[in-house]
Amino acid sequence: MTQSREASIHLRTGGQVLIDQLVVQGVERVTCVPGESYLAALDALNDTNIDIMICRAEGGAAMMAEVYGKLTGRPGICFVTRGPGATNASHGVHIAMQDSTPMILFIGQIDSTMREREAFQEVDYKAAFGSMAKWVVEIDCPERIPELVARAFRVAMQGRRGPVVVALPENMLTEKVAVSDAPRVEPALSWPAPSDIEQLGMLLAKSKAPLVILGGSGWDEAASKRLARFTERFDLPVATSFRRASLFDADHPNYAGDLGVGPDPRLKARVAGADLILLLGGRMSEMPSLSYTLLDIPSPAQALIHVHPGAEELGRVYQPTLAIQASPIAFTQAVETLRPATAPVWTGEAAKAHADYLNWTETPRQLPGSFQYGEVVAWLRDRLPTDAIVCNGAGNYAGWLHRHHRFHAFAAQLAPTSGSMGYGVPAAVLAKRQFPDRVVVAFAGDGCFLMNGQEFATAAQYGAAIIVILIDNGQYGTIRMHQEREYPGRVIGTQLQNPDFALYARAFGGHGERIECTQEFGPAFERALASGKPAILHCLLDPRAISVGKDIASTKA
Repeated sequence: MTQSREASIHLRTGGQVLIDQLVVQGVERVTCVPGESYLAALDALNDTNIDIMICRAEGGAAMMAEVYGKLTGRPGICFVTRGPGATNASHGVHIAMQDSTPMILFIGQIDSTMREREAFQEVDYKAAFGSMAKWVVEIDCPERIPELVARAFRVAMQGRRGPVVVALPENMLTEKVAVSDAPRVEPALSWPAPSDIEQLGMLLAKSKAPLVILGGSGWDEAASKRLARFTERFDLPVATSFRRASLFDADHPNYAGDLGVGPDPRLKARVAGADLILLLGGRMSEMPSLSYTLLDIPSPAQALIHVHPGAEELGRVYQPTLAIQASPIAFTQAVETLRPATAPVWTGEAAKAHADYLNWTETPRQLPGSFQYGEVVAWLRDRLPTDAIVCNGAGNYAGWLHRHHRFHAFAAQLAPTSGSMGYGVPAAVLAKRQFPDRVVVAFAGDGCFLMNGQEFATAAQYGAAIIVILIDNGQYGTIRMHQEREYPGRVIGTQLQNPDFALYARAFGGHGERIECTQEFGPAFERALASGKPAILHCLLDPRAISVGKDIASTKA
């Protein structure tokens, strides 16, 4: 028995055993909203070097943990209390599931002797989270904490990554036991067989119009670079799926753009005209597939090579010509030696696709109002450092960002593929805490911001100098757009009365400015950046500028 294992076998409370497992797994920070149901675990954090980020609401805390998983590839850790704490945190769990992000939510639970009485804040977590998490477990016995926590880390990271929910009965955390720690978990990667790579090469050799589509999770910076080299050797055009744009440098000559809401019609035509699609890491779910219309179901017209780490995803919707169960990291290593025997017949198509992308994203459309949001995003595109991290939640305001900004660095885009509102601010807070030397910008609509705007207080508390670009059009713009299309002129339930968001920022000790015209934005951004404080730039957008491509008049049926 090693000295470390001997040291771990002494009487500890369940809370101490639990936190010791996090230390073994290399956890560097956790997010939480404190609760009496897990006091023993909270107390045990006193004896570690784990950074504790105290948040203002469980939804924001869970989203921050999800962002940590996106940025590091290791599970983000969030602690919340029972009942309403847990249900508030479900927001982040759902994001982690749809975004395939490794995350573990630890929930304080009622004393196990009180089950089935509808005790104070009692919830059946297997029932509540069973359809939105990879695994849900309640630890009844403190001796099993090392076993089950190690399993939670493995489940979160292996195959298709995702969230795990662990319930912690209060009495289990205070009971003392003598048990050894589990070892650190490193996920097992699924690797393609040599025959898979050989068949991939044969299919490429027969193709006349191939296209690569990147998505999903389980990537790292090295895998993205290997993939770029592979596409250079074969001169393949590369698209990224919805909110996965930072998997491929936008300046790369092979980049064809992103598939999401309102894609470039020429990219859509390129997908339809392809005779082979290499779908790597992603699922081509509703948003990137344009409501499952880009590819025929169940058998696409194109030869489909689907590479995914989860066996359950291969053939789930689209029946592939070649299914390869492999992580993006393993797949990109396996194709390092693959080269075309002759110059591909499609040579030059990647350059054409990239030219189309540049043309599509370059010039913003003029829309009503003195604040031209598209021009502001284009200005930021040229001003921000290439490694800047840009975050956003959901709403039509994100369309300008996705259309006109260009991502260059791995993990520079933090946005929920699940389309969850309220994500941008907590995402930015965690990102800035993780990478304090990088510029971190959060885009938020007025409706989106106030769903988790309280986490601006968390930014102030930890000195996370994020810059929030808050687009205020006084409405839930996405729903208003749908109303105008389906029920023109019958506006209901979408109008908002907003506070002075610049004053809101200053109330927390941050930097705040109000911006009414395009020319005011650049100097205000520079002042916000120079302030070294969390900042909100409150930008007033004309409500008629309803989306990146349309105004209210052109939206009506």
